[in-house]
Amino acid sequence: MSHPDIKIIRMRYLSGPNIWTYRSVIEAWVDLGELEQYPSNTIPGFYDRLYAWLPGLIEHRCGIGERGGFLTRLINGTWAGHIMEHVALELQTLSGLETGFGKARETSTSGIYKVVIRAEQEEVGRQSLLMAKELVMAAINDKPYDLQGNVNLLKKLVDELCLGPSTGCIVAAANERRIPNIRLTEGNLVQLGYGAKQRRIWTAETDRTSAIAENISSDKDLTKQLLASCGIPVPEGEIVENEDQAWQAAQDIGLPVVVKPSDANRGRGVSLNLNTESSIKSAFHIASKVGTEVLVERYVLGDEHRLLVVGDRMVAAAKGETASVIGDGVHTVAELIDLQINSDPRRGATEDFVLNSVRLNDHPQAVLQIESQGHLVTDVLPNGKELIVQRNGNMNFDVTEQVHPEVAAMACLAARVIGLDVAGIDLVAQDVSKPLSEQDAAIVEVNAGPGLLMHLKPVVGKPRAVGKSIIDHLFPSKENGRIPIVGILGSEQTCLLSHLVTWLLHLSGKRVGLACEDGLYMDQRKVQTTDARNYHVGERLLINRTLEAGVFQTSPWHILQDGLPYDRCQVGVVTDMKREAWDLSDHDIHDAEKFNNVMRTQVDLVLSNGVAVLNAEDPLVVNLAQYSDGEVIFFATDASSDVLQAHRAQGKRNVYFKDGHVVLARGDQETLLFHLDFPPIARRIKQDGFNLSTLLAGIATGWALDIAPSLIRAGLKNFGQKNIDSPQVLRTAD
Repeated sequence: MSHPDIKIIRMRYLSGPNIWTYRSVIEAWVDLGELEQYPSNTIPGFYDRLYAWLPGLIEHRCGIGERGGFLTRLINGTWAGHIMEHVALELQTLSGLETGFGKARETSTSGIYKVVIRAEQEEVGRQSLLMAKELVMAAINDKPYDLQGNVNLLKKLVDELCLGPSTGCIVAAANERRIPNIRLTEGNLVQLGYGAKQRRIWTAETDRTSAIAENISSDKDLTKQLLASCGIPVPEGEIVENEDQAWQAAQDIGLPVVVKPSDANRGRGVSLNLNTESSIKSAFHIASKVGTEVLVERYVLGDEHRLLVVGDRMVAAAKGETASVIGDGVHTVAELIDLQINSDPRRGATEDFVLNSVRLNDHPQAVLQIESQGHLVTDVLPNGKELIVQRNGNMNFDVTEQVHPEVAAMACLAARVIGLDVAGIDLVAQDVSKPLSEQDAAIVEVNAGPGLLMHLKPVVGKPRAVGKSIIDHLFPSKENGRIPIVGILGSEQTCLLSHLVTWLLHLSGKRVGLACEDGLYMDQRKVQTTDARNYHVGERLLINRTLEAGVFQTSPWHILQDGLPYDRCQVGVVTDMKREAWDLSDHDIHDAEKFNNVMRTQVDLVLSNGVAVLNAEDPLVVNLAQYSDGEVIFFATDASSDVLQAHRAQGKRNVYFKDGHVVLARGDQETLLFHLDFPPIARRIKQDGFNLSTLLAGIATGWALDIAPSLIRAGLKNFGQKNIDSPQVLRTAD
C-alpha cells in the first residue's frame, strides 16, 4: 500500500529564545494526512528500512530517557511527525552538527503537528527537515533514497554556512561559560557578550589582535629580524628576487636550505631540505606563485612543531608528521600516495579532517621532495624502498605535556615580540622536552589567527581545550560579557513601563537602549519610529558597543513569531496575563495552558543572579514565580495580599501601597518611598494616565536593578524631562 506524501504547511525560524528552548530552532507545521491513522508499528517493514538507513538512531534516547529509547517508540508505534523530528536531527548529526534538541507536538487540528528541531543555521535546519520528510516517506512506501548523496549536500551546506571548527570551539567554550554570542556575518566574525562588554573574534583572531602585529607576522623576514633582536633563535635567511639569487643565497647560507614565500601561511609553497641547484630553482618558482617575495633560509634539522600561545601562556603543542610511502614494485609513486596515504579516512581537503590529503597537483613541493630523492611521481617504486613524500606536514600529534618550560617561555616571548595575543609559533626542534640552547633548534614562523583543529582533534594524544583558553583570555573568571537587560511582557502600559525603566537606568548613569512598540531608542535618542519588538531590530541594540543596559518590551506574539533578541536577562517583568488581549490563533494558542507556556518564557530567561518582577494580583502571573532561576519581587496595590504576606514571611522583597505610601519591603523591613499625594506623582497618575500597577512595576524593576530608592523617587519626579542627562543634576524630593 502506498501512502500519500506528508505536507509541510509552513516553516518558521525562531532566532532567539522561544517557547521550546533557549536556542534557535526551526518550527515546521506538518500535515500527516492519512498517515495520522498509521503509526509506525502498522507499516510493514518500515522499522527495518529506517534503521538500516540510519543506525545512529539507536543513540536517540527520546522521552524514554535511555539509549535506544526512540527505537522502542518506533517498535511500539509512533507517528510520522515525531519520526521526522528524529530523522532530521540524525541527518544533522551525519552532516557534522551535534544538535540533539527536538520536539513534536500535535496541534488542535487532528493530523497536524508542530515539528521542532534545534537549528544552528537556518538553511541547514530547513534542508534537514525537508530531507527528513523525503526519507520518511521513502521508508514508509519502500522506495529508494539516496542517503549518502543527501548527507553530502547537507555537509556542503554546513561547510559553506556554519562556523568553522576554530571559531566553533571558541563559541562552544563561551556557551559553557554562559557568555552570549551573536554571529555578525555569514562568515566567522562573532561577537561574544553584549553592548559595551562585548569582545569579537574572527576564527582565532580577537579584537585584541593588533593589525600591526598581524602585518608583521605575515612578513617572515621582518618577523625573524625582530625575534633575533630579542635573542630568540631563528634560521639565517635572505630575500631573493629570482632563481639565480636563490641558488646563490643557498650557497652563502650553506646547504641544505628551505625555500618559501615570505608572506604565505599554512605551509603553502614551502619546500624543505633542498640540496641541489635544480631543486632550489624549482622551489623558487613554487614559492613565487604563492607569495609576493621568496625567502631562502637555513634548513634546521628536526621535527616541525606548532606551539599555541594564548595571552601569556602556551596552552597546546603539536608535532608534524613525515608522510612516506613504501614501494611494492607494482605501483607508481602517485598510486602509492593514494593507496597508502590518501586512503586514510582521517584525511581530506577541508578543515573537518584532522589530516590533509596529499594531492600532487595542489602540492608541487611534494613533487619536488620526491624528485630530490631521485624519483618521478610516475616511477614504479622498487619493492621495500621508502620514499619521503612530505616532511613535517599535518601537525596533528599532541606533545603539549612534553614541552620544556624554557621552550614554552621562548614561544610566549616570540608572541609578545610580534605583539600577538593569540599566536601559532612554528618551531623546528629535535626534542621539545629539552631547552632550545641544548640543540640546533629555531623558531621559523609566528602566525596570527592559527588553526585550532590540530589541537582539538589530534591524531595521537589528548585533545586540548584551546577554545576555553581563548575565552578565559578574553573574559577573566568574574566577567561574562553581560550588561543589565530588562525584558517586559504584558498587555497594559508595557510600552510606558519600558520608557520608565529606561529613564531610571539613564539617570543611574548608564547609556541605555530601548526596543519597544513605538520605536528603537539609544541613549534617549529615537533611531527608529516603527515597532522595534522583533528579534532583528532588538539585536541591533546588543551589537552597539556603547550600550551599557537594554530594555526590551515584548509580547506573546513576538515570542512565538521569532523569539527574543537576548539569551538571558537580569530582570524579567510580567505585568499581567490577559489572554483575551492577544489573538494567537495563527500560532495555535487557544487555551490557558498553552498561553501560560508562552508567557513563562520571559521568566525562564531570568539569570540565577537576576530578578523576576511579578504582579501579585494576577494568580496566573504569581504561578510563574516557580520558573525563575533568580529572585522574585512581587508588587501589588493591596498590601494585605496573601501572596505578599507569604513572600514577606520568607524575608523576600515586595513593593506595595500602605496608608497612601509606596513601600519597599524586605521581609518585615519597610522603606517609605513617597506618598501618592506627592504632586509630581499625583500628576503622573491623574494627568499622564499612569496605572497604579504600572507605577509599582516600574519601582520594583528599578529596585531589582539595584537603583537607589532616592534615585527612583527622583526619577519618577522628573520622568520625561529631556534636559536631565545625569544623576548629578537630580535633587530628591522631600
